Amino acid sequence: MTAAKVVAVCISLNKGERKTPVNQVELRENHGIVGDAHAGEWHRQVSLLAMESIAKMQALGLNVTTGDFAENITTQGIDLPSLPIGTRLAVGDTLLEVTQIGKECHTRCAIYHQAGDCVMPKEGIFAKVVLGGVIKPGDSISAK
Repeated sequence: MTAAKVVAVCISLNKGERKTPVNQVELRENHGIVGDAHAGEWHRQVSLLAMESIAKMQALGLNVTTGDFAENITTQGIDLPSLPIGTRLAVGDTLLEVTQIGKECHTRCAIYHQAGDCVMPKEGIFAKVVLGGVIKPGDSISAK
């Protein structure tokens, strides 16, 4: 089994849109990712989705990649939906705490309309920032 790692880090200026992959992101304690629309003092500061989940959508014939599901951090090698609420994740030099597994989609996004399904509501997870720092692709991820 390969070690869990960050595949991509993504941000967007507005909620409800695909996120754009960037070289690195800065996480601020009790805030989220600096410059991202979802940052703020609430429980869904950072979103994570596994590359394995994106691959399921690609297998359905969709041309999707990192950031297309509005996730901030795309991971590989860790089963995100199986992590209990409260799990702490060391990601690079930061520390996140899992606050929510999945979400309810009130409006069907473009991905849902293309595929008839979307992985983010079932397989994406949300976290708050316990310890800030910088995260970039290739950083290791471990559950604490």
